[in-house]
Amino acid sequence: MRTLCSSTLIGEFLIIGFAGLVAMKDPGLSTSTVWTVCGVAMLLSLLLCGVVTRPGGVVLGWVLQIALVASGFFVPMMFVLGVLFGALWWASVHFGRKIDEAKARFAAQADSSAADAA
Repeated sequence: MRTLCSSTLIGEFLIIGFAGLVAMKDPGLSTSTVWTVCGVAMLLSLLLCGVVTRPGGVVLGWVLQIALVASGFFVPMMFVLGVLFGALWWASVHFGRKIDEAKARFAAQADSSAADAA
């Protein structure tokens, strides 16, 4: 699960940075505010790569997905990108867990085969 979720989070890191560049064009937003918010979100996406398998990591990932969709109020294209990355996050979590379960089954089978051979 870690690999799939981390890949999604790294993609979000880049998208948040590009959204910050677009948001800077809005005369109603100050540059410092845009980069403070984007910087925190980018940092969170990187930190989540390391804690995604710990308790609460997936929940924090969902919080980031909701924030990404909500950023569409400032950069309208983020509504679309937020929903797309939300779908990617769901797929990463869902299929990542299935892969982890399959790996655990395979390891258990390999251990039992090695014990039978000995």
